[in-house]
Amino acid sequence: MLGLGCLLAANDEVPRKIQVAKTEHAELPAGGSVRFKNSTGELTIEGWDQPGVEITTTKSTKLAYPAAGVEHDKAARLLDEVKVSEALQGSELVITTEFPRHRRFLPRPSVGARDFDLEYVVHVPRNAKLIVDQDSGEIHFDEVTGDVHATLLQGQMTLRLAQGSLYGIDAKSRIGEVISDFAGTTKREHLGHAFLQDAQAPHNLYLRNGFGDILILQAHRPAPLQ
Repeated sequence: MLGLGCLLAANDEVPRKIQVAKTEHAELPAGGSVRFKNSTGELTIEGWDQPGVEITTTKSTKLAYPAAGVEHDKAARLLDEVKVSEALQGSELVITTEFPRHRRFLPRPSVGARDFDLEYVVHVPRNAKLIVDQDSGEIHFDEVTGDVHATLLQGQMTLRLAQGSLYGIDAKSRIGEVISDFAGTTKREHLGHAFLQDAQAPHNLYLRNGFGDILILQAHRPAPLQ
């Protein structure tokens, strides 16, 4: 019994990352748009058949800490300073991320240099207009059918679009590739790549990446079982 108690006590002291997750729901008027301001980390936007928006965020420390102590409390306070909020402004739902701008450990702050990790999984009506302004990380769009206007300073941008969707596409990476399953015109520009599909289409994709690739893929659904 004494040995088991010591083992349990030791396991309680195993350092772990601090993690905080929450899910929020917000209304979105029919034909409305969703704007992401100052997002960072990994953002996944998935189209669904519900009228509203569901926002799940998970923020965590980059390092592991014992269950208690000064360093643990300091890291927990840092996570408290990372806030994701939403507000409806007319027909536009604005999802804003706020976090400390100073770097306490790096003498030269760089794009994407953060003391925390942040993941978003956001469900939106498929036809909602999407506007994303992100500094670094990854942006994933999954089976959305509305207009997309997305800018990323550094990272990877992936769009997995429903089969049969028609888009006008204007995509460009300053340093990186643009790869598309859709027909269009490609052009090499110094270290970057541009892709243009100037068709008359019901929806448009405007995509810009400073450093990283843009992937525009068609979602392939399996054939129904006979």
